Amino acid sequence: TARIEVLRGAQSTLWGSQAIGGVINIVTAEPTEALQGSLDAEAGARGTTYFRGGIGGANDRLSWRLAASRYDTDGFSAFAKGTEDDGYTNTGLSGRLNLKITDAVSLDLRSVWSSGQNDFDAFNGDSREYGKTKELVGYAGLNFDLMDGRFRNRVGYAYTDTNRRNYNPATLVQPMTFDAAGENRRWEYQGTFAVTEALNTTFGIESERSEMRTRSPSSFNLNPAFARGQADLDSAYAQVQWTVLDGLTLTGGLRYDDHAQYGDNLLGQVAAAWALNDGETVVRASWGQGFRAPGLYELYSEYGNLTLQPEEFDSWEVGVEQRLFDRAVVSATYFNRQADNEIRYNGCSTPSTDPLCTVNGVGRWGYYRNVQKTEAQGIELIGRVDVTERLNLSANYTWTDAKSASGATDGKRLTRRPEHMANVAADYAFAFGLKTGVAVRYVGETFNNDANTVVVGEYTLVDLRASYPINDNLEVYGRVENAFDEDYQTVLNYGTAGRGVFGGVRVRF
Repeated sequence: TARIEVLRGAQSTLWGSQAIGGVINIVTAEPTEALQGSLDAEAGARGTTYFRGGIGGANDRLSWRLAASRYDTDGFSAFAKGTEDDGYTNTGLSGRLNLKITDAVSLDLRSVWSSGQNDFDAFNGDSREYGKTKELVGYAGLNFDLMDGRFRNRVGYAYTDTNRRNYNPATLVQPMTFDAAGENRRWEYQGTFAVTEALNTTFGIESERSEMRTRSPSSFNLNPAFARGQADLDSAYAQVQWTVLDGLTLTGGLRYDDHAQYGDNLLGQVAAAWALNDGETVVRASWGQGFRAPGLYELYSEYGNLTLQPEEFDSWEVGVEQRLFDRAVVSATYFNRQADNEIRYNGCSTPSTDPLCTVNGVGRWGYYRNVQKTEAQGIELIGRVDVTERLNLSANYTWTDAKSASGATDGKRLTRRPEHMANVAADYAFAFGLKTGVAVRYVGETFNNDANTVVVGEYTLVDLRASYPINDNLEVYGRVENAFDEDYQTVLNYGTAGRGVFGGVRVRF
């Protein structure tokens, strides 16, 4: 990874109508030498092994990289009270190529393939069930610059193909219990134009088609017909970023979505950032809207509901960041998000008088439904200090007040949203090269049901890590996860990992 960009606040204009709370953009590293490679190997608790290797190269015109990975673990019981381990395996392949055809034109090709198997349990006990997932993601793009680089353009096509199947070996007549596949195709164009040094514009169009088929065979219906769904989404967007004066940047954008089933939607976004005192103080504020049409599985699967309405969001935040004594950075942010028609899964009891719990005279486990209005607000505090050249400390705390704002649960906290979360980390680098660190994470109690009568307890996890460079090409490392073997749950009755010790090597050449 070359870098990880964290974009705060609403980012719907450029990143899609669902990006209302921020975006994490992971930018992968590109080769810088004619030939270079990497190898990572790790082993540890619960029979875990991980291997990853990559090789690539670059010259004036061509940059390429190929990588492969394999992950295996015996795992732990997916059912909290279970005794049978539920493992996971995954094999991955990836490749990318960037060809500079001319100084202003380049071709970008990327692909990722993965095949995994995960064991899982029944909702109330151990089970031998497992699922297999295969996925192929591909992208082809043409980049070309005009007007001496002031006008940059990208035309791209992205394709995703996903296949999932679940099996239950205990069901001899029909061991396959779930069979689904999905495809997504998207054409996109994006242009950026530097009007002046202080005024930049970004604009584009996108056209996307998603398709899905799914079914759940059983001993009672060995070969049921597939439920199928399709959705088309066409979008256009434009964003302007203007440095009004030294340190003050304003951003505004609009996004238009035309959904085949749910019609037209126009979304807005505005943001401001003001750096004061030579950048020692930064004040930020943003507001944006979001829109998410129900997914194909939420509409057309055996748990589907064709009466679902789109989710709509309004969010805003304001914050300040302060640098102190060239050693520390602290920040505080207030955020607020209001949602209409948020979609949740609703379980069905037996017997049930809910008409949506029965389809064509046959009962079902549950269905997706809109929960009307919800609201979440909170405060996030972040701090980092370089105590010495070798020791640095960091911490963050988030208070979140997430509640239902309508219906019978009006005023109740939303399920599985902790009100209090905190992280503290310390890293120390020894003069002889050894790097060590400790991280502590606290998560407050949550509610597991809408009525707030079932509590999932708070927990604290402690992780330890260390690494040591043998030379410029070889590094050894180790870590201890959940060092004090905390017994905890994030969702009621779902298992979590106990203490785990892991170690490995990283080779770069």
